[in-house]
Amino acid sequence: MSRIHEALKRAEAEQAAQSNRVGLSKPPTEAPLSLVGSEESAPALGATSRASQIAFAEWSAKCRQAAWSPDTKTMLFFGPDEQAQGTEQFRALRSRLYQVRERQPLKKVLVTSALPKEGKSFIAANLAQALVRQQGQRALLVDADLRAARLHATLGTAASPGLSEYLMHQEDEFRVIQQGPMENLFFLPSGREVSNPAELLAGGGLKSLLERLEPLFDWIIIDSPPAVPVTDASLLAKCCDGILLVVRSSVTPFDLAQKARLEFSDEQLLGVVLNGVGSDSMPYHRYYYSTYPRGDGKAAQR
Repeated sequence: MSRIHEALKRAEAEQAAQSNRVGLSKPPTEAPLSLVGSEESAPALGATSRASQIAFAEWSAKCRQAAWSPDTKTMLFFGPDEQAQGTEQFRALRSRLYQVRERQPLKKVLVTSALPKEGKSFIAANLAQALVRQQGQRALLVDADLRAARLHATLGTAASPGLSEYLMHQEDEFRVIQQGPMENLFFLPSGREVSNPAELLAGGGLKSLLERLEPLFDWIIIDSPPAVPVTDASLLAKCCDGILLVVRSSVTPFDLAQKARLEFSDEQLLGVVLNGVGSDSMPYHRYYYSTYPRGDGKAAQR
């Protein structure tokens, strides 16, 4: 572990120096996200240094190898059709996140919703898949919904051992993090059901784990419980650089979407993913990405 730790430290220092060279800074709070930019080229930032590559090789060799059986109807990038319905919209979302990263540090992204059954797990999983479709990009997908986990079922793998066992110090990271069939995509499932999920998430164990693993990955995508019924999403937001809020077209009540939005700071809020838009209203795009109202109260550009 000491060799991995030393390599991670070197990678972290190199990454910080590289970030300083490109002059990362936070954008004005009123700046909207823009739906332009190349979807094929990843930015120079990320886990690409030699030290990081060595550390990643040593670390990944210790992780569990898992034989996933993903549902290709919902896990879009596991299917044979690279241009299946919905894949282009996830590429567009990926491009927008890269554009944000050009202006501010962004690696750990929380995906949440106001209420259950709005598609947050679907968005989180497919976003992670889209991110690793770019050559050399590595992503860790975390199921931090310890109340009603779904990601393991859609990926076709076991839920346990996972995050809950890790937070209770019953398993180490190499036992709970899975390496599946898609190159550079790793998965931390939720683990077994627990009676105290909020207390486990507030204990600091997940934050320490993410800080330790951050130099290894280009992206860490975290699926959380819905923001309105429980406090877990607010706790998880403290570990993340940015937040995507998923709302379901014609389903999510406007007042509850607004309530969920107020759970997070303007600085962390990246935007909204509008899910489940009918093909009759948007014939070319089933999923549509927009931003929140700007700080001055005016609607942001869509």
